[in-house]
Amino acid sequence: MPSAARPAAPSSKVRRQRTLRFVRTRTRELLMIGKALLSTRHPVLVHIIPMRRCNLACGYCNEYDDVSKPVPIEEMKRRLDLLANMGTSVITISGGEPLMHPELEEVIRHIRRRGMIAGMITNGFLLSVARIQSLNAAGLEHLQISIDNVTPDEMSLKSLKTLDSRLEMLAQHAVFQVNINSVLGSGVKDPQDALTIAHRAVGLGFTSTVGIIHDHNGQLKPLGDLETGIFEKVMELGKRSYSRFNDFQHNVARGKEHNWRCRSGSRYLYICEDGLVHWCSQQRGYPGIPLAEYTPEMRHREYETKKFCAPRCTVSCVQQVAMLDNWRDSQTLKPNLRKPGARRTAPAAPEQLVRIGSTHVDS
Repeated sequence: MPSAARPAAPSSKVRRQRTLRFVRTRTRELLMIGKALLSTRHPVLVHIIPMRRCNLACGYCNEYDDVSKPVPIEEMKRRLDLLANMGTSVITISGGEPLMHPELEEVIRHIRRRGMIAGMITNGFLLSVARIQSLNAAGLEHLQISIDNVTPDEMSLKSLKTLDSRLEMLAQHAVFQVNINSVLGSGVKDPQDALTIAHRAVGLGFTSTVGIIHDHNGQLKPLGDLETGIFEKVMELGKRSYSRFNDFQHNVARGKEHNWRCRSGSRYLYICEDGLVHWCSQQRGYPGIPLAEYTPEMRHREYETKKFCAPRCTVSCVQQVAMLDNWRDSQTLKPNLRKPGARRTAPAAPEQLVRIGSTHVDS
């Protein structure tokens, strides 16, 4: 169980470096927003997968395997160059577990060399002081860890008990920004765990967000009354720590459909380990086109395409990007689901979107 005491304070050198990187990153984020408001012709955020394999096997996750090899570094650089040439602003490295990639720091360095903001989502188990310092040197700007419970169980080992020592390392040594995503609806024994995790994150000086579980198509699974109350408390705590929350999460928590314009396939891209472009992690298979063949015309078509899964979607990273464009450009096209490589089909009725089975936490 985590100690109530704060960890040793970071050195003055780390504090200076942290402040400098924060100011530089925030400046670049403001420029990113300005660029996105001026033009809709470039991707804002891209999730890229350098490693599908993971060192864990969480019961709700559909984004990992235990056999895949890392994408070779030269191929990763080629994909990043293609994205940079499209005008992409932010790259988030995900998985699988990206820390298992043997040349991850070079991936981060290449993102920064090409002028893009570098972020990463990790389960945190492979962090050490030396690895944190290596990520500092590579230029990482954002890191997110999702924690599912206070103590590990059969559903997930990503608990506060198992990860707290790594969180203390981050508080003492990381110069990049750290966000801890507490989770609701994952089937943990005590939903109050999410509030405990959020309090610990804020106490360590991190930002705190709340994730809501979704099914294996990224679709809504409404919270119960107890969890909804906890959700509101975590939201309030996050506001005090300057975390960013969106109105759509209130609809998600209450099982309500959300009216928005999903720009996946255009302003948001998901690039799998095979180098194919997908709407998002939960709609893998469409459009399923190699990144090198993904033209501006294809991106523009997806910008104007109304997604069948949007009303009940819980994938927060896609929703956040869409906020830049929800006020403009209606979507009049239907998905062309007959393209080669597509394996998704539009559901016949909305209720079929909510499924019992494998689930995943929103990104």
